[in-house]
Amino acid sequence: MEKKKNRIELLDELRGFAIIAMIVHHTFLDIGFVLGLDWGYKAFDKLCALQPIFWSIFIIISGICSRLSRNTLKRGALVLGAGLAVTLVTAVIMPAVGVTGAEIYFGILSCLGVCMIVTGLCMPLIEKTDYRVGMLVSALLFAVSWGISDKTLLFGIIKLPETLYQTNYLMPLGIYNNTFESADYFALIPWFFMFLFGAFFGKTAKDGAFPSWTYKRHCKAFAFVGRNSLWFYLAHQPVLYAIMYAVAGIIYLIYK
Repeated sequence: MEKKKNRIELLDELRGFAIIAMIVHHTFLDIGFVLGLDWGYKAFDKLCALQPIFWSIFIIISGICSRLSRNTLKRGALVLGAGLAVTLVTAVIMPAVGVTGAEIYFGILSCLGVCMIVTGLCMPLIEKTDYRVGMLVSALLFAVSWGISDKTLLFGIIKLPETLYQTNYLMPLGIYNNTFESADYFALIPWFFMFLFGAFFGKTAKDGAFPSWTYKRHCKAFAFVGRNSLWFYLAHQPVLYAIMYAVAGIIYLIYK
């Protein structure tokens, strides 16, 4: 934020809430993946219905904060670098030691990093555009392009050619074939448009036009996680894996 005294605490709290919800969700997946307990997979699958809510909160807030950041390009490069590091660990290092099935290609950090860089480059144009028009166009583009990974646009009316989906080279854009798998995946289309929606809406935050109660802290825990969301995201899976493998080891020793 440009001025700490005017920090919008609600943004931190909502982002922290979204991160904690994601960690809880991933915990159930790890229970199934590491401990081999089916109820973990079942709980994970049921909670998938709520995923888009947390995704939307996180991405829109990231877009808003891009309007408030002193250097969106620098932050974007940092986040993209973190995303590439996640891919290196999950797709190269972990398989080398025998842990497969958790590979991440173009996950949330990679997507947000690119969104920040593109938005930073386009910020002069964004600032000249009426934010209400920008929000409307961004929302429409998001809705229209939602089905791109299912080979459609405009709510299924437009069918995209199969030739586009023969390789995975366009995977960052949401275009891939049936061999592509990723444990965490956020394509630029349509998610960049949601990020852009947040960037346009961020004008009201930059102008200090948010309601007064949004500048007050309501939950210290959520605010702390929200302010350190990058580090919580990077650390949560190693910590969860360590806990799960420790539990698996204890169970093995007990029932050996």
